[in-house]
Amino acid sequence: MQTPKAVLDFWLTTVGEAGWYKVDPELDAQIATKFQTTWEAALAGGLTDWCVTPRGTLAYLFLTDQFPRNMFREDARAFATDQIAVMAAKKAVERSWDLRIPEPERQFFYLPMMHAESLPDQERCMRLISERMPEHGASNLLHARAHRRVIRQFGRFPYRNDALGRDTTAREAKYLSDGGYGSTVRAIQAEGAALGGQ
Repeated sequence: MQTPKAVLDFWLTTVGEAGWYKVDPELDAQIATKFQTTWEAALAGGLTDWCVTPRGTLAYLFLTDQFPRNMFREDARAFATDQIAVMAAKKAVERSWDLRIPEPERQFFYLPMMHAESLPDQERCMRLISERMPEHGASNLLHARAHRRVIRQFGRFPYRNDALGRDTTAREAKYLSDGGYGSTVRAIQAEGAALGGQ
């Protein structure tokens, strides 16, 4: 079992911002080796005592929202602790604990809502990034818009269907074959460029 400090030190210092969104099988394996047992404790309903301080909550969100996405790519377990991460993030935001964490790591209080298959959570994520990340929010806002657009279009993320054992509709299959999430990001970027050129 790892401590909140171990989680924070690993993600913020050992990995660092440059590695947060890289697809790196070696890093994924390292996270699984170090943190899977601790993640399983959270999945079983434990470790809620981490969520009594801003930094403890941040560690809990790394563990429940970020780490499973590395440990379990293309596996339903990648999303197994999403709901508890969303609940912890919302409680922290209600207490303004996110504002006690500097940018750019503040984004991790909002990412559980970006990952939610819920339009109200997507809208809330957009507002929070817009209002509470003045220095480092631009890239996050692009991806928040893209996630929200996918949820508006399909009500869920089609690229999770295989991992979750869900049937893919014909409309979703076309979306995936046309580039999926990447195509959504590019479309939003193109729209922004067109607006900038007017």
